[in-house]
Amino acid sequence: MKLPFLASFIVFIVWLTYELSKTRRIEENQSKQFWEREKQANSTRRKPLDDLAYITIPLSDLPMDACCDREDVQECLDVIRTLAQETVVNLTGYTNTDLKLMYGAPNITALTQYDQNYTMLARTLQKWASLLYAQNLTDEARTILEFAVSTRTDVSGTYRLLASIYRAQGEPDKIAGLMRTVETLPDAAQKIIGRILQESDPSGG
Repeated sequence: MKLPFLASFIVFIVWLTYELSKTRRIEENQSKQFWEREKQANSTRRKPLDDLAYITIPLSDLPMDACCDREDVQECLDVIRTLAQETVVNLTGYTNTDLKLMYGAPNITALTQYDQNYTMLARTLQKWASLLYAQNLTDEARTILEFAVSTRTDVSGTYRLLASIYRAQGEPDKIAGLMRTVETLPDAAQKIIGRILQESDPSGG
């Protein structure tokens, strides 16, 4: 009885040693590739930023006068007006290394700021729309949410609320349009938001 057990134990130890060694080699290779890529990125010269998808905030098309007497709404409006004067670019899904390789290491500070501006924009639009929706200003909330989606936001609450509005207004077919936008988002966001929209679509489309 002891011999078969000992043989099995030895086989297990050999297998475990092999798997640990393989995992270590993979991790070392991934680390090496990362640092080689980072080194290349840090030596990439400045490139033009002309092809960035700059976002213009259409203040005249947004419900800037709705519930503007509320302090929480006014806070959102102040942020939106400030961002309208800033450079805003949605760089969700790109790492700093990606951006340095694409546009040059000297541009990383500016690009990071552009992306931070976008993150603030996406969150503020969601908050603003939710506040107006809670005040039964559905059409105004819809306008804000549709603008947010046009910028390819990955805020799941934006898609959930907009899908709810579409259903309530008898336009569930528009959820399919939201799905097409979601398909252009990074993989993680696609899975989460896609599932939300599928649950929101009674037709299963």
